[in-house]
Amino acid sequence: MTKIVFNHGKESGPWGHKIEALAKVAKSRSFAVDSIDYQDQMDPDDRADRLARYLDDYQGDRVILVGSSMGGYVALANSEHAKATGCFLMAPALYMGGKVDFDTLRPNGSVSVVHGWRDDIVDWQHSVKFCQRIAAELHLIDDDHRLVNRLDVVVRDFELFLESMT
Repeated sequence: MTKIVFNHGKESGPWGHKIEALAKVAKSRSFAVDSIDYQDQMDPDDRADRLARYLDDYQGDRVILVGSSMGGYVALANSEHAKATGCFLMAPALYMGGKVDFDTLRPNGSVSVVHGWRDDIVDWQHSVKFCQRIAAELHLIDDDHRLVNRLDVVVRDFELFLESMT
């Protein structure tokens, strides 16, 4: 069974509003779900290391990584892991520092990104740059960084992403 692993942003928690909404969709499609708690760790690379250890210890063979903001950084940092089969990212914190070289990264499986063009925290053009380089799906929507005003669109995009993964 494929497990979906959620990775929250810098100032949110493992079961915030967006993750709850997406987890509900995943469970309705019989995916196992988990959400890692990073609230005690503010460094994105340390968070990425925590996810790498989680993936190494995971007994299953397939994981879809989902991340929001800094959680998007964390998910992509682990997207080349042998167990990673795809990534769904929301306003990912790309090209903002850290050890990950997004100009050479080659994620396993499909990547889909949703970003608000009114985001004043993470430049949406970073998502364009990354998605263009790897030919990933990108949806720019009329929302800000949190993507809660158009959560219906984010959920719909997640549903479509999961359909494409099965």
